[in-house]
Amino acid sequence: MSLLEQQTRINANYMVGSHDIAFIVLDTLRYDVARDALRTGKTPHLATILPGGRWEARHSPGNFTYAAHHAFFGGFLPTPITPGRHQPRLFAARFPSSGTTAERTYVFDAPDIVTGLSNVGYHTLCIGGVDFFNKQSPLGSVLPGLFAESHWAPELGNNSRHSTEKQVRLATRRLAEIPRSQRLFLYINVSAIHPPNYFFLPGAKEDTLASHAAALSYVDHHLPPLFAALRQRGPTLLIICSDHGTAYGEDGFSGHRISHPVVWTVPYAELILPGALGTAH
Repeated sequence: MSLLEQQTRINANYMVGSHDIAFIVLDTLRYDVARDALRTGKTPHLATILPGGRWEARHSPGNFTYAAHHAFFGGFLPTPITPGRHQPRLFAARFPSSGTTAERTYVFDAPDIVTGLSNVGYHTLCIGGVDFFNKQSPLGSVLPGLFAESHWAPELGNNSRHSTEKQVRLATRRLAEIPRSQRLFLYINVSAIHPPNYFFLPGAKEDTLASHAAALSYVDHHLPPLFAALRQRGPTLLIICSDHGTAYGEDGFSGHRISHPVVWTVPYAELILPGALGTAH
């Protein structure tokens, strides 16, 4: 079965209410770096769960975190890079002229998927990372403010050398504490790949593509407990992607919030993570 066939079989409309939903954004991860890390065996844990063992290249609806996430939570996930009509979306706010809403699309009567899932009984949980989730200013409170429960601390942010392991530790604790009978929407903003990331590459003194890749390897190393905790609760509709990439001098560009292919092309995967034996909902 091809990657596309596996993805088009996911019927979010059917799964809402019976599955937990986890949305993991690897903030700032470039598609080319993610692809090459898989090819060279630097992300073995992601390789075991990605459909077909590979990432799909998609286009982000935004070129920096704040813009991309408003689109994501509105139901506009990264779109296929192939020409032609976009695939039907997994989620969509009720909107009369939507051309990408189909039978498998879960349509919610709310301005965002977080509120939409809350309205049908999901507990919504956000584990923040980059500063748009830090709740230290009105701007940094907008996105986490959508959730019933949100967490942020400096050790979860992109200036921490141990952010992913601490984010995963917090997530696994909360996954164990929330009753399995309570449907859950978990969102994690993985911050480690976002600059600064030089400290993940021994001896490096500045951010480079190599340190970007080293940060991804660090993230991969700490993801297994999260996947195990999700399985322990039961089957999960899992979406993993990046919100945007970042430039390291390509065509004279640096950073993001710019429209360049290395920024708008992101890795994407959607899959069903099965529950462990004996953990039926």
